[in-house]
Parts: sequence; structure tokens; C-alpha cells
Amino acid sequence: MSKPKVFEKPIGVKDYLPLAVSRLRHIERQALECMKRWGYEQIMTPTMEYYDTVGVASATSDQKLFKLLNNRGTTLVLRSDMTAPIARVVASLLKEEPYPLRLSYHSNVFRAIEEEAGREAEFFQTGVELVGDPSPEADAEVVALAIASLKASGVDRFKIAIGHVGFLNGLFEETLRERPDAQEELKACLLGRDYVGYRQKLSGLSLSGPVVKELEGILRLRGAKEVCEQALQLSGNATAQASIRHLCDLWNVLEAYDVTANVLIDLTMIGDFSYYTGMTFEGYAADLGFPVVSGGRYDNLLAQFGRPAPATGFALKTTRILELLGQEGGEETNRILIGYDSEGRIRALEEAGRLRAEGHTVVTQRMLSSELRPDDRHSFPTEHDGHKLIYRGTEYSRFAGFFGGAGTDDHGLSGKGGAGR
Repeated sequence: MSKPKVFEKPIGVKDYLPLAVSRLRHIERQALECMKRWGYEQIMTPTMEYYDTVGVASATSDQKLFKLLNNRGTTLVLRSDMTAPIARVVASLLKEEPYPLRLSYHSNVFRAIEEEAGREAEFFQTGVELVGDPSPEADAEVVALAIASLKASGVDRFKIAIGHVGFLNGLFEETLRERPDAQEELKACLLGRDYVGYRQKLSGLSLSGPVVKELEGILRLRGAKEVCEQALQLSGNATAQASIRHLCDLWNVLEAYDVTANVLIDLTMIGDFSYYTGMTFEGYAADLGFPVVSGGRYDNLLAQFGRPAPATGFALKTTRILELLGQEGGEETNRILIGYDSEGRIRALEEAGRLRAEGHTVVTQRMLSSELRPDDRHSFPTEHDGHKLIYRGTEYSRFAGFFGGAGTDDHGLSGKGGAGR
């Protein structure tokens, strides 16, 4: 293997330039502030965890974990999600805290990828975990909060698809009890949204006509609350029935939140994580083929850390939201440029300090007054004209110059000895 060039990066990672960072931080702040208003407190966990604890408990497959050895030869992993690390904290540092716990986070996570896949090995997530509440109310809360967080982040056009792994498990238990391999193959098709492949697999299983009709019927179970009633007629399995009733109750709560316009029930939704035990959901924005949010219920994970508890949550795909918003979603920075020479330095820096203390963004630059031609004075901004000043490729909303012991005023248009005079 050839030595990488000095400007090369590993496959799947990227640099974020100042404008992208500004937009990313804006998305993060807006989402976290929304979560805070719902009572979720932010938590931070280490980038590295032990493989034998968080690594094996993670929903990420072993071959997608980044592994490394510390100086004692112990295997560590870079965190591949935030759910398992938070479960570790809940079972240790927060073990005396009563349930329910509402925690939020923003972090980068790491997953090994195939070089040709075009995916990112490092990306950002912003999300919540609601631990200790098994009710449909809790599931509805995280779905409603996911919707609120997407809107706060600047995503306006999207749909949340909700399913329940218990329904599919119950249906397969009823129809394919002795054929676990067939169940896994069909689930893989549904997970990949390969409905043609799903039908082909069914046709090759030598099932009776009524069973094939029943298993094909789930492909049509997409819509609003009426889907619950249709699903109750499709399977009499106790697990499937209980799962659908849970979704019916969840939908009622979402109606109270007044968010059902953004929601549909999709009973082919099984979630991408093996530890999901109940409700799962994904959110898709218009004009983007990848989900911008995903989540669900994972009632078995906490037991692996010695403190069994039901839990539910979601993660915003913050990096994908950044891609979706493009030129939108950033925070406008009204920079002030203060130019000065050696004689005006003290007063210029004093003025910069005063403006920064007021919350303004100020750039100071030693320059010659001759750099600003007399004709340029007419493009200097005032409080009324809204013009912008471009200096060395950067846009400023205001200018003040301090040259020859005198300076302009705040707006760069007046003052004895002003720039370019």
C-alpha cells in the first residue's frame, strides 16, 4: 500500500469548513434547545469505550466497529452509537436516580464502512433517551419530540413512519413457526425495502394460499389509524394483537399532540437495530433518500448493564440534515470590521473590546487608509442602506477605521480622519 499524500484523509471522514460548521452548530443548538424545553438534560460520554462492555452491547455489528488496543492490550472501540454508552451511565453513575430519566446528547459516532459504499465512517447525531417508562405515552413523547426537533432544526417537509417489531414477530410466529431461516430472509427483505424480493421469497416457500395472502397483506398496511384496525383482522396471534393495540394507543396520544399530519403507520417497518423490542420509526425528508431520524423502543438493553429497565429514544441524523438544508439553516453573522494604523491601534482595540462585550462579532485589521479607495466610501454601510462591505473576500455589515490618531464612527462614514479620507 502506498503512503498517503499529506492532504489525504481516511475513507469515510471529511473536513468541515467554517460555513458548514456554523450551520452544523446551528442545527445542534436548535435541536438541543428544543429537547431541553421538553425536560431532557444533556449528557456526554467518552469517544472510546471497552469492547467487552459497550462494544458487545451495541446495536452495531461487530465488523462495523472501529477497534483499537490500549497500552495494556485491552480492546477498545470508538463509540458507534450513543444508546449503549448512555445505558452504561444510567446503570452506573445514575443508578440512584429514580425513573423515568430524560437524557439528550450530541456527538460524533464511528462505523467502519465498505470503501465503495459512499457512506460516512464518522458522522454526527443529536438525540434523546427516555428510560424507565414502558407506556405508549413514552413512545408517543419521543415521536412527537422527534417531530418538534426536526422542525426546530429547519426541516419542514418530512414524514415519520412507525411500525412495531412485535407485530411482525407475532405474524411470523403464527405462520412460519418452524422456519426461522425463512423468517430472517423475509425480515432482511423488509429491512432493505425490497418488496419485490419479499414476494419472491414468499412464492418460493411452498406455503398455502391463505398464508401467502396473509404475509403479503402486510405490504398494504400503510396509512393512518385505520391501519391498526386492518392489522387486528389480519392476525389473531397474541403478540401481534398486543403490538397493534400498543400502536393504536400511541396514535391516540399523537393525536393529542396534534402531530399526526407528519405520521403514518407502516407495519413493514422493523428497524435497523437488533435490540429494538417494540415501536420503531424512521423519518424521511422530501428530496433526501436517507432517513433524517430513527428510533424506537429497546427494553432489553439496560439489563446487559445490570439495571433492567424499559427505554425508548431517537437520534437525529445531524450530518444528513446539514446536507438537506444546504445553504439554509445557518446563523447569519453580522461581522464588524475595524481597520487601524499604528497611531489608531489603542482606540481601535478598545472599540473592538467594547463591541465584543455587547455581543458583536468584530474583526480587527491593521491596514493602510489608502487600501480603501475614496470611491469605496459610498458603499460603506449605514443603519439604513443595508449595503455590505467586502474586504479581502469576507463580507462585513459595518466598518470603522482608526487612522492617524482619529477614526470613523460605528458606520464607517463619518469621523475626523476616517478611512480613505
